[in-house]
Amino acid sequence: MEIGHLTYMANQIARNLAMQGEGAAVAATYQHLSDFWDPRMKAAILAGDRSGLDPIARAAVEKLAA
Repeated sequence: MEIGHLTYMANQIARNLAMQGEGAAVAATYQHLSDFWDPRMKAAILAGDRSGLDPIARAAVEKLAA
């Protein structure tokens, strides 16, 4: 998977959940990535450049890495 496309998708998810407040949005974005992204997508976002991620998406990906 192309990292640019995965970054775009993660940012979209985070933006759609941002109205919940930062903490809840990070948790919900993490849960979405964990539940619905296949292992190849997760591996690619974890291995790729995270500089294009919005703060909520970046925090969710960092939580996914833990």
